[in-house]
Amino acid sequence: MSESRRERGLAMRRRVMGDEHVDRALSSATSLNAPFQEFLSEYCWGQWASDGLDPRTRSLVTMAILGALGRSQELSGHLRGARRNGCTDDEIRECLMHVAIYAGIPAGVEAFRLAVAAAAEAEGQAKQ
Repeated sequence: MSESRRERGLAMRRRVMGDEHVDRALSSATSLNAPFQEFLSEYCWGQWASDGLDPRTRSLVTMAILGALGRSQELSGHLRGARRNGCTDDEIRECLMHVAIYAGIPAGVEAFRLAVAAAAEAEGQAKQ
């Protein structure tokens, strides 16, 4: 039996965002937002699990979109996920420079502020 889109999406969500993040989101779901959590796993992360783009490329695209839209909390999580997907500091830098050019310097400033924090967090975890 083939894996459902929801199962593939949930696996990709865990791969990119990490088990701790996903477990926290799912365990804190209420009757109000539990259907939304299912929607995220099946449709958003299910699309991430499709064959059209590899996860590393999707991370770069997602960072650019979130940076341009000024979605700081989501961008912060996806900066961490980009590292899990193999994006290098050089690639993240170039992606965010592109955001600054096309979405404006304030968007770039915020994106780089978050990127520096995510890099420091990753470095701290690597030392443990």
